Amino acid sequence: MRQKIVAGNWKMNCDIAQTYELLDALKENELNDDIVVMVAPPFTNLQSANQALIDSTILVAAQNMHQSANGAFTGEVSASMLRSVGVETVILGHSERRAYFYEDNALLAKKVTAALENKMTAIYCFGEELEDRKTGKHLDLVERQLKEGLFHIAIGDWKQIILAYEPVWAIGTGETASPEQAQEMHAFIRKIVAKSYSEEIANKVSILYGGSVKPNNASEIFGKPDVDGGLIGGAALDAESFMAIVNAF
Repeated sequence: MRQKIVAGNWKMNCDIAQTYELLDALKENELNDDIVVMVAPPFTNLQSANQALIDSTILVAAQNMHQSANGAFTGEVSASMLRSVGVETVILGHSERRAYFYEDNALLAKKVTAALENKMTAIYCFGEELEDRKTGKHLDLVERQLKEGLFHIAIGDWKQIILAYEPVWAIGTGETASPEQAQEMHAFIRKIVAKSYSEEIANKVSILYGGSVKPNNASEIFGKPDVDGGLIGGAALDAESFMAIVNAF
């Protein structure tokens, strides 16, 4: 059975006081043992978040990392640095990293490799722009993002991979892919993984949906057979909303 996962990407939000406040509110909730819950605070709060959650099953993920082990890369953070503060999961390839920081599939392939070499779990993000969907290029684009950024990994590495499909046109816009659209794409993703690797790997990998997931639509989206959870943005900044999504399965 595939792991069900809800990960909250806080993006560039929450100072240290706000981080403690939000985590304290999350910790007041009883969590379902069958669901993995993650939060991804900014770099500055990762260690503090880990310490605050030491008595909780909530995991802490990083929002990004550099592909190199070390060097003259001002402002960057390496995989080993994340590991040193207790972070073992990293989000890679988020649409905002691709759009605003020009991260392409070739660069992301290096980041994936670095994460795997450091025994980290990578949440690999991908998805189409609205124009790609309107012109019918969305399937080809997603397949290319997978093949060029991820499909260099070995079969054994898939145990450290979580996939996150995020239609860019539905992120922070209030627009959401219909549950049927999400299911169609997630099923397509499994087909591509199966074709390049195996049916077994395709059926084991968790695929999250990211794109304006809210308490009022999470249950219907998560109810689709190939949707294994969500990568949550804005709603993750409110404990009540986030927990409503976590409990939507």
